[in-house]
Amino acid sequence: MRVFQNANYRYIENRKRAYVLSGTVIIVGIVGMIANLFAVGSWQNYGVDFTGGSLVQVRFLDDVAAGPVRSAVPSASEVTRFDQQNEFVIRAPLEEGMPVDSLSAQMEAQLGQAFGAGRFEIVRTELVGPKIGAELQQKATLAVLVSFALTLIYLAFRFEWRFGVAAIIATVHDLLITVGVLALMRIEISVTTVAAVLTIVGYSLNDTIIVFDRIREALGKKGARKADYVGLINRAINETLPRTTLTLASSFVVLLAILVLGPVVIRSFAFVLLVGITVGTFSSIFVASPALVEIQKRWGRGDESKPKKTRPAPATV
Repeated sequence: MRVFQNANYRYIENRKRAYVLSGTVIIVGIVGMIANLFAVGSWQNYGVDFTGGSLVQVRFLDDVAAGPVRSAVPSASEVTRFDQQNEFVIRAPLEEGMPVDSLSAQMEAQLGQAFGAGRFEIVRTELVGPKIGAELQQKATLAVLVSFALTLIYLAFRFEWRFGVAAIIATVHDLLITVGVLALMRIEISVTTVAAVLTIVGYSLNDTIIVFDRIREALGKKGARKADYVGLINRAINETLPRTTLTLASSFVVLLAILVLGPVVIRSFAFVLLVGITVGTFSSIFVASPALVEIQKRWGRGDESKPKKTRPAPATV
C-alpha cells in the first residue's frame, strides 16, 4: 500500500489521548451495565441459553402483526420478528418451579387458541433448564480466562513476559469495550455471542503479536538496545500499518455484508465482530504498544538492558 510507504506517525507520543478515549468509552459501557442491572436485573441482556427458558420460532400461514402474537403468549415473553413478515421468535423465561417442557407446550396451546390450530407452524423449539444456563455462564467465563492464561504463557515463551502482559492489557481493553457496547444496545447474550467474543480475543491477539514480532526483530538488530525505544516502537507500528489496515478493511467489508444481507440469526454475531475487530485494531496500536513502553519504563527492557557490573579500573600513576 503506497499510502503508507513512508508512514512516520508518532503513535506513542499521542498515547494519552488514546487513554482518554478508551477510558471514556469503557466508563460509558460500565454505566450501561449498571443501568441494565436496575432495568432487567442483570449486567447484560442474557438470552435463554444462560437464563433458562423456552425459545419457539413460529411461522404463520397468513401475515400477522407482532401485537396479536404478544397478546397470545405469556406476558413476560419477548416476541421479535424473524426474517419473514409472518415469522416470529418467542422467548419465554422459565418461572420458578415450572418444568421447561410445560412452558413450551403452554405457549403452543395459547397460540393455537388465539390463531387456530392449523394456522401456524412451529419451526424450531429450544429448551434450556436453569442449571444448564448457569453452567453455560461459568464455562463461558472460564473459556475467556483460560484463553488469557494460555496467551500469557505463549507470549512469555515466544517473546518476553513484558510482551505477554501488554497483550493481555490490550485484550482486556477490547473485551471491556465490546461488552459495554452489548450492554448499551441491549443485545441478547447467547452462545453465538460468546463465540464472537472469543473470536475477538483471537483477532486482537493476532494483530498485537504481529506488531510485537516486528518490535522484537528491531530489538535484535545491532545497536538497537542503545536506540530510542519510543522511536523504535513507532517505526515498528508504521512498518506493519499496511498489513493491519488491509486485514481490518477486508474483515470489515465481509462482516458488514453479513450484517446487512445475512439472516437474522447471525446478525448479532456479525455486529459483535465488527465492534471487536475495530477496537482490536485500535488497541494493537494505541494500547498494547504504549503498555509495553510503560512496562519498560518501570522494569526495563529485559536482562540485556540491565547495566552490567564491572570492576573498577586500576589506578594509574
